Amino acid sequence: MSQMNILTGRWEGVDRPFLISGDDSLRIAEVLAKRSVHLDSVRPGDVVALIGDFDAQSIADLLTLIERRVVLVPLTALTRNDHEYFFQTALVDWIIKDGHVTQRPHQDTHPLLDELRTRDHTGLVLFSTGTTGRPKAILHDMTAFLKRFETPRPTLRTMAFLLFDHIGGINTLLHTLFNAGVVITPTDRSVSGVLATCRDHRVEALPTTPTFLRMMLISGLIPDAVPDCLKIITYGTERMDQSTLDALCNLLPEVDFRQTFGMSELGIVRVKSQARDSLFMRIGGDGVQTRVDDGVLKILSPTRMMGYLNAESPFDAEGWYDTKDVVETDGEFIKVIGRASEMINVGGLKFMASEVERVVLDYPGVALVSVTARANPVTGQHIEMTVETVNDQPLDVLAIRRYLSDRLPLHMIPRRVTNAKVAVGHRFKKD
Repeated sequence: MSQMNILTGRWEGVDRPFLISGDDSLRIAEVLAKRSVHLDSVRPGDVVALIGDFDAQSIADLLTLIERRVVLVPLTALTRNDHEYFFQTALVDWIIKDGHVTQRPHQDTHPLLDELRTRDHTGLVLFSTGTTGRPKAILHDMTAFLKRFETPRPTLRTMAFLLFDHIGGINTLLHTLFNAGVVITPTDRSVSGVLATCRDHRVEALPTTPTFLRMMLISGLIPDAVPDCLKIITYGTERMDQSTLDALCNLLPEVDFRQTFGMSELGIVRVKSQARDSLFMRIGGDGVQTRVDDGVLKILSPTRMMGYLNAESPFDAEGWYDTKDVVETDGEFIKVIGRASEMINVGGLKFMASEVERVVLDYPGVALVSVTARANPVTGQHIEMTVETVNDQPLDVLAIRRYLSDRLPLHMIPRRVTNAKVAVGHRFKKD
């Protein structure tokens, strides 16, 4: 049975909306009805950039393109400044935007794309969001990716918080589609807007990021503005700090907090938190294996990408992927404490920025903190720290340094402490 037959079969006899956005709602039949002839020129194996969002036309086009076995490149308008680079790097043949199809003639090819075409499989290209260098073009065999949806799984009323071009956003959409669930898209991504959408549309699951959860804490809207329908909040894509998680768990005792772990290169891997208030997690299932070498996490995943279209393969000869994540272990559970590239070396004494940040976040009135390494001619490196306070209240630098001196060794004490809001204010005044 084809993936599209599985999809329509799961929805047979289900008479309720699949997609809700603001005051609009769509049933799956209405989405499928939008699969129109404007894609007739696209052929199997073509590379197609789909610039869209979680709307009926974009979803209908996505399903049509999957069925047509193209190499799909999902993009959003938010990355428009990089689109030409994405088109060139992914060797895009067609661009679809607002229902219009534009051909992009070229004669280029790539061995991995040729291999995918030989398999007669659908492909998926995602772009990395690393902070160094140009984004990498990550190629997946999407036919293999979709096999994980062949086994029916329960769904909740889920918010599509992660974006259309993000592996987490695509996974949320497809999981809900193939399991006859309901996706709710926020029209306002502010804390108040997201919580209002959760309340108005009885959202049960909110997949989000640690940054957004910190903003929720700072907003003062929780717990009062959090509706009782919300059962699960998942967080990933960046490192969470323990003090934020503790505060959330105390304020929202009825919500189950679950950590996720995903890298576009590895596909979707299953994760189980040790406890709702713990940053330790177990990664595994579906053939995924993990190991820790010299404190760094490595993963072997059967759903890993085929490779990069613009870089060398990051896998070793056995297929293991070096995540570059430095971790602590507790039996079968691990906790990510930072990136290997973030390791700081002060006079031969090594530590992670997160170790300092974790202590600073316990200081009264601190909302956000960032610790960075700076070159030092004597010790090799020293650290500096930028702090953002709750409600922009003044920061007593001497007091926070005394606080840290009582809790951290000398080499981990910042040489410079800056109030983020004050620094921004001075810059604007100067300009």
